[in-house]
Order: sequence, then structure tokens, then C-alpha cells
Amino acid sequence: MLEKDDALLYEEVMIKDRVAFEALYDRYEKLLFSFAYRMAKDATVAEEVVQDVFMKLWNGSNLYDPSKGKFSSWLLTITRNKVIDEIRKRGRHDAVDIMEKDGLVQDGKSVEEKIEWAEQKEVIRKAMSQLKEDQQHIIELFYFKGLSQQKISDQCDLPLGTVKGRIRIALKHLRKMLDQEGRSSHV
Repeated sequence: MLEKDDALLYEEVMIKDRVAFEALYDRYEKLLFSFAYRMAKDATVAEEVVQDVFMKLWNGSNLYDPSKGKFSSWLLTITRNKVIDEIRKRGRHDAVDIMEKDGLVQDGKSVEEKIEWAEQKEVIRKAMSQLKEDQQHIIELFYFKGLSQQKISDQCDLPLGTVKGRIRIALKHLRKMLDQEGRSSHV
């Protein structure tokens, strides 16, 4: 039996189909948590962000437009923005300080989850290492450090259009590399 594609599941969620919602949750929860955790360095923040993203999905707060890109990219962008909002809301501009200052040292992950995340991270890092150096740097700043495109433009002394183009091209190359390894069914 073939899996339903993301866009079809999304349409079903918009008419409050719980089975479709659960399918998208099962498909993306780990990816979104890993992504949020990588940015925030805080399991509690990551869990709250994932919960909020899925609540927004269920409530239809953010509308997905298939003509503007992949569903997974849209979901990751919402997650990224929510992590940045949470970090700012907590008054922490350095995401690494969140865990130390709040005493959230234990992240509650099982050993299996930690190993799986380490493997995923290694695959992504390996794929990123094949990108051009300027693309690697911009992806690191945008997705993992949470800088806006404008801040990257200012910090790297590049035109905003160049920053946007490099992000788009780098993500396209990453998806292609991960697809070739059979590792990015939903990235």
C-alpha cells in the first residue's frame, strides 16, 4: 500500500481528519524535534516548539501552498521561526546558554534516540561537507544559528539576494545528496 503524499495529508488535516494528522505527526515529529533541539540546545524548548507547530498545523494557523515548495521545507521553516521566537521570548540570544542557565542538562532522550540523532547528524554533516564553503557557512548561520537572511547579509557583507540564492541552492544540493543516499525521504 502506497503512503499518501504530504500535500494530500495536509488537505485532509484541513478538514480535521485525525488519521491524516497522526500520519503527518508520525512522519515529521522526530525530524522537527531534532531540528529544534539542534538550534535551541534545549529538549524542553524543542518539545514545546514541536507541539506548537503541530497545533498550528491542526488549527490551520499557517497555510501551506504546494506551489511554493515542499511540505517538509515549509514545516521546517515554521519550526525554525518558532525556535527563534522562543529563544527571544526567553531573553536568550545565545541558544547554548538556555540549557546551562535553566539547569536543563538532561534531555530525557533514550540511548537509542541519542544514537539515531548522532547518526542523522553525521549524515547531514557529511552531506554539508560536500557543499561549497560559502554555502556551508550560510546554512550553518541560517538554520543552526538562527540568523535572519538580512543579518547574514550584513554579517557576511553580501547582497540579500545572494544570501537567499545561496540558501536555496545549498538546500537543493543537500536534498539531492541525501536522496542519493536514501536518507531524506522527508527532508
